[in-house]
Amino acid sequence: MPVTTKNFFEHLESFFDYRRTVYEASEQTIKSNRIDLNLFKDFVEDRRNDAIDGQAIMAFQYYLKKDRQNAGGSINRKLFTLRRYAQHLRLVDVPEAGALPFTSVLKIRQGYRKRPLALTGLQIKNLFTAIDRQTVLGIRDYAVYALMYLAGLRVGEVHQLNLDSIDLDQRQLVVCGKGNKQRAITIHEELFRVLSEFLAIRPAFYRQNLSPALFVSKKGNRLAIRTMEDNFKKIVERADLKASFSVTCHSLRHSFASHLNDNEVDILVIQSLLGHATPKSTEAYIHPSQEKIRSAMDKLPSVIFMTKLIKKGILNLRFQNTKYQRE
Repeated sequence: MPVTTKNFFEHLESFFDYRRTVYEASEQTIKSNRIDLNLFKDFVEDRRNDAIDGQAIMAFQYYLKKDRQNAGGSINRKLFTLRRYAQHLRLVDVPEAGALPFTSVLKIRQGYRKRPLALTGLQIKNLFTAIDRQTVLGIRDYAVYALMYLAGLRVGEVHQLNLDSIDLDQRQLVVCGKGNKQRAITIHEELFRVLSEFLAIRPAFYRQNLSPALFVSKKGNRLAIRTMEDNFKKIVERADLKASFSVTCHSLRHSFASHLNDNEVDILVIQSLLGHATPKSTEAYIHPSQEKIRSAMDKLPSVIFMTKLIKKGILNLRFQNTKYQRE
């Protein structure tokens, strides 16, 4: 007998608390889980499903694919959340929870994964030049985005930084990443200068002494992720980067990894700086520049051979006049 819709959604809060406390899932992960489950709840309630069965789950997949036009990876993630929630229902002894068919649902093919695109060095320069460093807010924003490009931090990691996360004497920055995993990053000279400049003007922010946060808003609160993203959009518009892709805060992290790779930095070092558990996660961030691709192509033996022939004048390409005769 399938689980009734009412019983299915009665344990959402205990699920989130369990994930947060026992698994130490980040608030961003909890937020994603909540969005996925609320989406499924709205779907079954709109269709007045009395129970959660195989037909309801298949209909949900069709809805995600055809109506919402979600990619395979997005659909798989939502179904993964539902499977985890179904496991939780079995743990809290929900009747008939064992009959939930989520484990029978096959993963959707995702196709070839697109590598994230990186900004060029000139685009990075134009981006940071577009930030007005003659104002207190401009100096703050410059430091915020410098941490994303010069240290490869996620926007959520910058958001969580506190004053005691930085030790300028030891030139060290402690970052809390996904799953509350901490990593220590060495503050190099350029980043030291940027952070020192910001810390010198931080007292100008309203009620800043009452907040442990490194970056605060005009009202003295911890600077919100949404504010960082909105401000970044405005900077991108002013910079007029003419990028062929949508530039977001995360593009700075992609660019950080790609530019290190272009400079022959070992992937294990990049992995450590990004806070990835495995090199496989890091590989998705590695995007060689067009200059590096052209350089590699120029090293092809056939290209080298052809280039030598052309330079020596041995290879002289021309159109030949050919007379065609009808048979």
